[in-house]
Amino acid sequence: MQSKFWTASVVAGVVTAAIGGVAQQAAPQGPGAAPAGRGGRGGGRGVAPGFFTALDTDKDGSVTKAEMRATFDRWFGQWDSANSGALTQEQVLTGMNAALPQPPPGAFGGGRGGAQNQTPQPQHVDAMIAALPASAPAKPKQARRVLVLGKAAGFVHSSIPLAGRTIDELGKKTGAWTTTITYDPADINETNLKQYDAIFLASTTGAFLDDPNDAAATAARRNALLDFVRGGKGLGGIHAASDSYHQGAPAATTNAAGPAGRAGGARGGGRGGGQAAGLVAQFFAQGDKNNDQRLSKDEFGALSDAWYGKLDTANAGRVSQADFTQRFAGAVLPVEAAAPAAPAAAAGVAPPRPGCTGYSNQQASTQLGPDNQVGTWPEFNKMIGGFFKWHWNNPQEITYKIDEPKHPLNAPFAKLNGPLVVNDETYTFGRDTYSRQNVRVLTSVDYSKMCEEDKKKEQNPREDHDYALSWIRREGKGRVFYMAHGHDESNYAKTPLLEHLLAGMQYALGDLQADDSPSVKGGSR
Repeated sequence: MQSKFWTASVVAGVVTAAIGGVAQQAAPQGPGAAPAGRGGRGGGRGVAPGFFTALDTDKDGSVTKAEMRATFDRWFGQWDSANSGALTQEQVLTGMNAALPQPPPGAFGGGRGGAQNQTPQPQHVDAMIAALPASAPAKPKQARRVLVLGKAAGFVHSSIPLAGRTIDELGKKTGAWTTTITYDPADINETNLKQYDAIFLASTTGAFLDDPNDAAATAARRNALLDFVRGGKGLGGIHAASDSYHQGAPAATTNAAGPAGRAGGARGGGRGGGQAAGLVAQFFAQGDKNNDQRLSKDEFGALSDAWYGKLDTANAGRVSQADFTQRFAGAVLPVEAAAPAAPAAAAGVAPPRPGCTGYSNQQASTQLGPDNQVGTWPEFNKMIGGFFKWHWNNPQEITYKIDEPKHPLNAPFAKLNGPLVVNDETYTFGRDTYSRQNVRVLTSVDYSKMCEEDKKKEQNPREDHDYALSWIRREGKGRVFYMAHGHDESNYAKTPLLEHLLAGMQYALGDLQADDSPSVKGGSR
């Protein structure tokens, strides 16, 4: 996956899946392998059949112009929960993902959508269990309970079930806590949370707590999470827990990539968000006539009529499911986007050296200006510590810098004979959201160990080259721990990372005492 947001290449990739059915690529096997792309562990079922099903409200096997327009009007009324007269990209993508029928369980092992797999692969579980630490660094003050939330409203990581199982096994092995795993955001409510001491966000993406059709339920869940932590409980998060509730700034031109580029960050976090990603890109590419990154009711309705006109090529007054699916590529999704050319290899670039992943898995960036990411839930953005801007592709080689060698949560790294080196997808964070004035950084990328080829991959590079990998922070009376690595299943079989995760969760639970004041004093951003 090249970018979290909808650059032209990402939209093209989603469109390819939507047109061609299931598009699968093998995950890279080592530092020299080609990247899997955002959908590396499984593609997406074509969106056309699901879109037709959502539009065919009378279930007669065909769609009329009036039926399609009435459905669009109903969606607009439901999704415009604030009665603002316009829909944001986040609202359209959240609503469309809810409107589309979900594929059968197990259809996806990771990627842009569908029902989430909730069962980790046995070989990954075996490797994780073999790497578990023998004991916890602190004795629990009382019996502890952790609620793992694995709901992903944007990109669905194949490692989510393993992350949840890891928290469960860590608690069992060490006696530090017991675990409940849920994929239902409705479980984040005031009554249910009373029985837990901490919540763990397992690569949640997008607006993971939100119900697009129920603003009151959304507000209640958000408040329940904030009150839970601020009232003295704990919050842990791994990897894509920080890829939530953010989007491209309206009318920003920094990352423009043509019309499709305007739809960046549509889910309010996440990489496009579910099986509707490519479709919603076209909602804004074709319907947003005044380029304000919003769709008015008139624009939304006009788009329905325009698309129907392209689908009903014979002016028959109705379009069958077979014709709808066949014509969808040219009528709604542009055909030219269906077969994006592979990026050309960098001219004159030597094969990667040891310690340098190189251009074999990601090209040098041409987007060098400041990033345009903004948060869509500022209280959560600040609480989790920052939100995603861009990532180095898996299996980028990263050398850890232990920012505070004597910090209690970093004790696992003191036992190592040399630096910790990890190959994984590695996040960078927006310059206006992540700050050492807000978090206490425990580990970070040792930028001095990264070769120039790898440094040049970063889109909208941070001038300070500050790429934290784990941190803690105080939120009211509660505690937050975040760890960035956890995209690839192999990370859950690395004992030092599991020990760090265990210590972080014991801190969040209130059992491991540690200095959580910001790394840079003088305020909180």
